[in-house]
Order: sequence, then structure tokens, then C-alpha cells
Amino acid sequence: MKFTLSWLKDHLETDEPLEKLADKLTMIGLEVENIEDKAKALKPFTIAKVISAEQHPNADRLRVCMVDTGDGGAPVQVVCGAPNARAGLVSVFSPPGTYIPGKDITLGVGTIRGVESRGMLCSAAELQISNDHDGIMELPADAPIGAAYAEWAGLGDPVIEINLTPNRQDCTGVHGIARDLAAADMGKFKDPTIKPVKGEFPCPVKVTVEDATLCPGFALRLVRGVKNGPSPEWLQKRLTAIGLRPINALVDITNFMTYDRARPLHVFDAKKVKGNLVVRRAREGESLLALDGRTYNLDPAICVIADEHGVESLAGIMGGEASGCDENTTDVLIESALWNEINIAQTGRKLGINSDARYRFERGVDPAFMVPGIELATKLVMEMCGGAPSETVLVGKTFGDDRLIEFPITEVKRLSGIEVPQVEMKRILTHLGFMMAGPGPVVKVAVPSWRSDVHGKADIVEEIVRIFGVDKVPMTPFERGDEPRKPVLTPLQLRNRRARRALASRGMVEAVTWSFIAKSAAELFGGGQRELEVANPIASDLSDMRPTLLAGLIAAAQANADRGFGDVALFEVGQVFKGDLPQDQFMAASGVRRGLASSEGLGRHWTGSAQADVFDAKADALAVLAAAGAPMQALQIVAGGPGWLHPGRSGTIQIGPQNVLGYFGEVHPRALEALGADGPLVVFEVILDRIPEAKKKPTRAKPLIELSAFQPVSRDFAFIVDRAVKAGDIVRAAQGVDKKLITGVNVFDIYEGKGIDDGKKSIAITITLQPREKTLTDQEIEAVATKIVAEVTKKTGGTLRG
Repeated sequence: MKFTLSWLKDHLETDEPLEKLADKLTMIGLEVENIEDKAKALKPFTIAKVISAEQHPNADRLRVCMVDTGDGGAPVQVVCGAPNARAGLVSVFSPPGTYIPGKDITLGVGTIRGVESRGMLCSAAELQISNDHDGIMELPADAPIGAAYAEWAGLGDPVIEINLTPNRQDCTGVHGIARDLAAADMGKFKDPTIKPVKGEFPCPVKVTVEDATLCPGFALRLVRGVKNGPSPEWLQKRLTAIGLRPINALVDITNFMTYDRARPLHVFDAKKVKGNLVVRRAREGESLLALDGRTYNLDPAICVIADEHGVESLAGIMGGEASGCDENTTDVLIESALWNEINIAQTGRKLGINSDARYRFERGVDPAFMVPGIELATKLVMEMCGGAPSETVLVGKTFGDDRLIEFPITEVKRLSGIEVPQVEMKRILTHLGFMMAGPGPVVKVAVPSWRSDVHGKADIVEEIVRIFGVDKVPMTPFERGDEPRKPVLTPLQLRNRRARRALASRGMVEAVTWSFIAKSAAELFGGGQRELEVANPIASDLSDMRPTLLAGLIAAAQANADRGFGDVALFEVGQVFKGDLPQDQFMAASGVRRGLASSEGLGRHWTGSAQADVFDAKADALAVLAAAGAPMQALQIVAGGPGWLHPGRSGTIQIGPQNVLGYFGEVHPRALEALGADGPLVVFEVILDRIPEAKKKPTRAKPLIELSAFQPVSRDFAFIVDRAVKAGDIVRAAQGVDKKLITGVNVFDIYEGKGIDDGKKSIAITITLQPREKTLTDQEIEAVATKIVAEVTKKTGGTLRG
């Protein structure tokens, strides 16, 4: 919301400096984002006169000008390339050292094609006061030479821009901002009564509202015999200052009312309107060429104003070009209406229109100002354009519902901690337009029609505190008591955080993908149930809730590959949906690696070992599980996985068949084809909710890393087993011999071939023994080795290889 200081003073009688007003606006919740003071920014620019303009000796398009700057000194030489530079021209001069805002440079003494230039003659674009850059500015011949240009041009009116919260519709008009400042003791609020304009004849145009829920109230008036032309200079300057382009008096009046009183209006050229007006829903196949030059296709969800021709206006958003006012307009229909906020917002989003009217109507305009608004607009039309007004046609309600709140005055102290005298409460609320009655301790507060955001006691406390001063809220420490502090994060939140850190530390990049995917992709990954379909999808390929994160990650990896970045490692931690019940929603950690993006590093590698494979995906999944606190000793890895993974290059991670924690592997070629992705791709997905909670039991504190003073011992074993035996079974059998002494069991070789019987294979493991109390003797080591061989033989049927 932008406005000028002089505009504010039309509604606020104040002598407070601009800086103090800006500080107070921010303190009462109307945050000042920017103050543009052109008089200050353009202070170095002065009015000057070109005495002579000669052709540059070394350039056809340049002139060497001698300029009288009005400082009493000798003329200044300026090299100028503007086509309109000529002797006798009065323009704007900037001396060396001046910052030129339109070019973002600081001017210095320069030499242009061998001729010295000691300043610059400026265009309006270079001063950022318009887009005109075709030539230097041309001022009237009687403009005072040597005077400050900004002061002479009347640019000394600062423009203030505030950032409004969505609930403060009343402050989308300067009138409402002035009311708040007056309540904060920044001046006296000027709010003269708007006198009705007496109609001279009945309005010939009737209005019908087919659906009162879309249009609770409608006011219409005809003004005959107007003369439409340029608006007065004061109005043009006011609109230009806030970035609006003056069009003509009738249109400028509606823009002025929008920003001055937060009351959007619309004017129709009465001679272009055929018959009576109807407020109705649009019909299928209807369209409108709007005032922005675009044609919009309409549907029955959109509210419109129509005549016998068809649609003439998008209700509360934008008028149509066919009935717009121009210089030939002589009769005008002024419309002031109330619209359904939700419908306005939905229509604006659907059609992609962000107009000033939509901005205000979707927040809820003051219903009681509908009739005074049309009276004020009529007065302005008659002052600027003349004409004779008709009587006003009114349909529906002309006021809002009364709101009366029972307010215990102790709520201010209870909710804010501030002691505010009741007299001061009443003063603040009265200045804001509220009415407070009753001696207390419970009073009745009547809410003004323009504050649609105030509904309860807490809202009234907020109004009192923001005006009284939020800086007066005492710093009060919370009583913590003697109880131990509860964790800030839940166990699942901790798992999410740790999973992200673990995957980032493995060189993967976090991605955030859509929670919706195409139905075909959802069905591929086990989803696509009817209850997971989105009722109103934003796009046809985002129709279903995702049963996995991998569909989005694979699409992201392919999008990178299509743009030349084939080596990617992406991960995501987010929700997946297996059903429509709360217990069917899970937090998952998933990842995808493509090309030369293995866990060893990203990029080309001379050995070729950087190619991502199934073991990288396995390592990623196990890293997530370890970071999330899964019981690693209890994990089982079973060959194979879901149908969208390659059956021979995938695995399932579980704690028994009833608790599957996740999958890893290479994506099946058929799945890649269905997703439109190029392979090979290796992926993993872990369901964080399924990780069992660690058992809580009192333990003594232990060091994070327990170091031993004794040398570890390693021994290698090779077992011949049936080909169906899994290496993991041998590892678990060896680990179970002495969990305290045996600290590591790793597979380092698997062999099938010459020297090994058919149907058999050799699996070699290395065992690490870490003594804690003394160095192991050869006899003790041999005893442990014997137990390992016996246990592996018992559990797997294997024999020690000779």
C-alpha cells in the first residue's frame, strides 16, 4: 500500500515529522517497507539553460553545449547526445559528483571523443520520474534558472509504502491509516460526514441480483451530461506518485476512491450498456474482453455483471472493455457493491488477475460504506466532469451485521502483561471506531463495520496493546519449576534430522518434490487407490497422493540428465501415503543415484569405480538406519524387493518378515520405461516410522569411543558352503560366538569355480578380536577360532576350506 505524505495529511491533521510517523506506523502493526523522498534524492539536480549547442567535432550524433547553471559563474561545457539539445532549451542539469538513479552511476568529469564534459543534461528516465528517455527534459522558458528542480516541480511529497497483513483491509485506504495514527496520538483524525447527493430523476437502469450470497448489496446511479477528460493536476500527481497511470477523470476517480477510502468502484459508459443489469453466475461458453486487453473464458463459478448484450464486468475484479469510459462518454453509471470474499479470491486465482479491486474485496470491504462511497464518487464526478445525478438504486443490504463483544477488562493484563487504565482503553477503542460501554469489570464493545477481522476478546486486547505500545510489554521469564526439561523435538523429528545429515554427509543433495504424482506412477509403486486421488488437482500429472518419494526423485534426476547433468545423487525426507487414514501416512527417507555418482565421489574416475551401483544404495539405506537409531545387529537383509526393483539387484531390509524397514536396489528397466527415465538408477527407501524405539533403561555413562590398550588380532577363515547359503548367515554365526571379544566380521571374498564342487561356493571372512583386559595367548586365540568354525558349521553346514 502506497500513499504520499500530503495525501495522509488530507485525513490527519499533524505536525509530526515524517520519520516519527513512519516509526509509529511500524509500531502499530503497519510496517513501513520504504520511504521514497524524491526531493531529497534529486536535490543536486538544478534547472539550467542551454546557451549554445554546436556539432561535436568527432561525432555526428553529439553536440557540445554551453550551459548556464544559474550559479553566477561561467557557462559549463556539456557533451550531450540527446536529439532535442538546442540553444535556448531549459532543462535539468547535474554537476560532477551527482548520483544518477536511472543509470545507477555517479557522474564524473569525462572526456567524450576528445571533448571534455563537466556535467550532464538529464532525461526524465534518468531521474526515474517517468519512462521518457527519448531526449533531455524540456521545461517551460520561465522556469527559474539555478533553482532546485525537485522543489520547483513539486516532487517534495514523500511516498510511503507499508506492508499490510491480510486482516487489515481497512488500511488499504489512506483514510484508515490516518485513523490508526490518530489513535496513536500522531494527530487529529479528519472524518467529515459525507452528505448525500440528491437525485434529480429516477435511475432508468434496474438491477437484479440472482444470488445474494455472491452479492449481498448493490448500489447504482446514473450521471447524465458529464464531460470526460483529463483529471485535475492534483489527482494526476497523486496517482502518478504511487505508480498508477492517469487515464481520464472518470477512471481516475475510481482509482482514487480505491486508495483513499478502500472502496473499489466501477463506472460503465451508460450508452454502451443495453437494458438493465443482472448480477449472476457466468454461463458456460461466455467470455469477456477485459480492460487489461485480455479475453477471459468464464464458467458458472464466476460472478459477473451482465446486460442484454452479455457479460460487461467481472464482479469485484475488473470491468469489460466494451462498456469502458473514454473521452466520448457523456452518461455514466457508477456502481458500488458488496461481493462474496471467497468467490472473489477463487475467481482471481482461477483467471490469474491481481487487480486493486480484487486485493480489497477478497479481504472484505466496509459494508456500511457502500452507499456513502457512491455518494462521494458522485460528488467527485460532478466536480470534475459536471452532469446531473439520478436517484440511487439499492438492492440488498447496505450495512453489515452488528457485532457486540462482552469484554472483561482484566483480559488486557492477563494476555499482555500490561496495566492499561480503563480510561485509556476507552480512548484507544473510541479513536479506532469501537464503542465501549459499561462500568466494568465486564464491558460491552461494539465493533465498527470496517473491522471484519475483530471477533473476540483477544482481538480487542490486540487493538489496545498495539496502540498503547507493544514496546511496553514487560519481559517476563516463564516459571520453569524443578521438573526436568522435556525434549523439544519428538523422536520422529530427531530421526528426520539425523537422516538428512547422514545422507548429506554421504555426498547427496537434498531435494523437495511434489506430494502428488501421476496416477500411472502411483500405481507403479503400489498406490493409485481411489481414496488417494486428489479431488481438485492443480495439474493432470499431479492427480494422486504419492505412495513413495522415489517417483519425484527419479523425475528430478531425469530432469537433470536432460539438461546435461547426468551424475546426480539426490535424497528427500518426507511423507508418503499408503492409505487415507492417519496410520497409513509415514515419514520416509529416500534417495537416488545416477551415473558416476557413487558414494566414493561424484564425477568421472579413471578406474570406473565411481559408477553408482546397488551397494551404494545399500550403504545409503544402512547409513540412514544407523543415524536414526535402528538396532543394526537385528537387521536382516533379504534378496529381492518390490516389483519396480530389479529382482537380481535389490534387497529388503527388515527385522523379521513382519517389520519391513525399507528397500534398496536398481530400478527395473520396465519401471524406468514407464517413468520416462534413462537408467541405470539405484535407489533406496527407508520408512522411519517403522524403526522400533530403543528400550529405555538406566545405564552408567560410557565414553562414546571405548579405546583398548591391547593390540587387536585378526584371523581369516574360508568356508565351503552350499550355493544357497547367504554370506550374512555366516557373519551372524561368527558374531554370536563371543559378542564382547569379537568386534568385527567382514566378508572379503566369495569364490565359485575351479577347485570347488558344483553347487558349492567359498566365502572368506576376516574376524577381529579386541582384548579388553590382557593380551591374548595363542591358545586362547585358537580356542576362539575353534568355536567359530564349530558354530559356522552348525548353523550353515559349511566346512573349513583346506
